[in-house]
Amino acid sequence: MDFTGRHIVITGASTGIGKATAHRIVKAGGTVTLIARRANLLEALCTELGDSARWAAADVADKPAALAALDSAMEQNGPIDGLFLNAGIGGTFAPIGEYSDETFDQVLAVNLKAPFWAIKHVLPGMAERGRGAILITASLAAKRGMAMNAGYVASKHAVLGLARSVAVETAPQGIRCNCVIPGFIETPMLEEIPGEQKTTIEARVPQRRMGSAGELAEVAAFLLSDAASHVTGQDWAVDGGVLESIEV
Repeated sequence: MDFTGRHIVITGASTGIGKATAHRIVKAGGTVTLIARRANLLEALCTELGDSARWAAADVADKPAALAALDSAMEQNGPIDGLFLNAGIGGTFAPIGEYSDETFDQVLAVNLKAPFWAIKHVLPGMAERGRGAILITASLAAKRGMAMNAGYVASKHAVLGLARSVAVETAPQGIRCNCVIPGFIETPMLEEIPGEQKTTIEARVPQRRMGSAGELAEVAAFLLSDAASHVTGQDWAVDGGVLESIEV
C-alpha cells in the first residue's frame, strides 16, 4: 500500500480506528486531513503525525460545518483522493416503544445522513479526476438485528445500502466505495466496559480475543489504497470470525 501523493480525509479521526488509520496512511507516505469534534485531540494527533497531517474541527451531523471542513481539507491539502467516513454514535439502549424520536433522528444524522452529505460533496471532484476511494465504517449491526438498539441498527443497515448504491453508480467513473465492519475492537468506547463484561465478549469471538484498532486500520488502509483497485461495493468484516458464528 503506497499513499505517496494521495490525500485521505478521515472523519471520527481523533481516537480509536480513525486515529490508527491516520497513522497507517501517513506511514505509507500519504497526507491526511482529520475531522472530528474535539479540536484539542485533533491538534495533538497532528503533532504526532507531523507535516503530513492537517485538521478541521466539525460535528459531522451539522451539515454546513461538515461541508466547510471538507472544503478546508481541500484548501489545505488539495483534492481528496480517499474519504474514510468513520464518525459514528451508538445512541441509546431502549425498547423500541421507548426509543425516542430525538435519539433516532440524532443517530441517523451522524451515521447515515452525514456520510450521504460528504459523499455528495466529494463525488464531483473524484469524477473529474477519474478516480477516488470512499470507505464507510459500518458495524456488526449492519449485518445482524440487535434488540434494544433500533436507531443504531437501522442506521448501519442503511449505510451499507448507501455504500453499495454509490459503488454501482460511480464504478464507471473510476470511484470505489466499500464498508469496513468492525467486530469487537479495542477502542476508548470499549475501554469503559467492566472487566467481567469484556471477558464475556471475548468468549463470543471465535479467536477468543478482541481486535485492535491497528488491525482494523490495516484493512481500512488497504480498501482506501490502489492495492484494492478491483474491490468495490463490498462489506469487509474485521471481527475475528464473529459474523460466521451462530450469534453476534
